[in-house]
Amino acid sequence: MLVKEWAEREHLHPQTVWKWCRTGKMPVPVEHTPSGMWLIHDPKYETPAPSDAEQSRTVCYARVSSADQKADLQRQADRLKAFALSMGVEAPEVVTETGSGMNDKRRKLNRLLADPTVGTIVVEHRDRLARMNSGLIESALKAQGRRLIVVDDKELDDDLVRDMTEVLTSFCARLYGRRAAANKARAALKAAEHA
Repeated sequence: MLVKEWAEREHLHPQTVWKWCRTGKMPVPVEHTPSGMWLIHDPKYETPAPSDAEQSRTVCYARVSSADQKADLQRQADRLKAFALSMGVEAPEVVTETGSGMNDKRRKLNRLLADPTVGTIVVEHRDRLARMNSGLIESALKAQGRRLIVVDDKELDDDLVRDMTEVLTSFCARLYGRRAAANKARAALKAAEHA
């Protein structure tokens, strides 16, 4: 399991757990993957795989916004598959899609979310799943006994900046259309930084 998830279950701060991993003070077995991730193998939280193989499907979901990013899409899919294999998944499925993260018009993602046999969805960044409200999707999956794994879940901005970016992106999507919304929001934030 990921550091953040284990820290949450143990009521610890993730920074403390990362420090313990690096200094070798973890009370449970840990694994440092070649990609630099720390995986925690706590026996009290690890459940044996279900006997029904369909229930344990792990799907890697990769998305880009436009067709001219096909090379990025393939590299993203390869990184996700390597991550899933390092987690011990024997045959991870990879689903790739080209579409906007601003709306819900993504057939392949909708199919994954509606399929109860998909137990784990792996994405590289939260915005690859959805530009806004990915936390709601994660909560819905968790309520069904499923989970979302975000490979690179580090926060690039603080909460206020991230929230402001989401609001600006939403407004820009209404004003300028969904395709230009992200660029307009970035430009507005850049202007605000230099003001």
